[in-house]
Amino acid sequence: MKSIPEISKYMTSLPHTIGADQNLVKAEEMMTKYHVRHLPVLSGGKLVGILSDRDVKLVESFRDVDPKKVTVEEAYTPNPFIVQPSSSLAEVCAEMAVHKYGCALVCDNHKLVGIFTWVDGLTALNSLLQTRLKQ
Repeated sequence: MKSIPEISKYMTSLPHTIGADQNLVKAEEMMTKYHVRHLPVLSGGKLVGILSDRDVKLVESFRDVDPKKVTVEEAYTPNPFIVQPSSSLAEVCAEMAVHKYGCALVCDNHKLVGIFTWVDGLTALNSLLQTRLKQ
């Protein structure tokens, strides 16, 4: 029986990030351009949170909100779910499912090295079904 792979095998390496001081228009432009729904948020080069497309839509739904004036810092979620590259695929997926996280940020020595989204999870599932479980 093969061992469960590490999250590093299925994560998206070097994810696009955004600065906490950027506005929501910039965040939306990046998400559209790169076809992503999550942007890790950096402040002074340090990972401080995660911004999702849902965060942006929620803030923009408030009355009298100008997305050109609202910064990412005002909309992101602090304390994101962070794992190490060596973390077990099974453990990460289980935590994401239990807490309904849209992604896990992968850090090595406090440096962001990847992101693992539920789309990456489906890719992993498909790969495992096609290779390991195929009869």
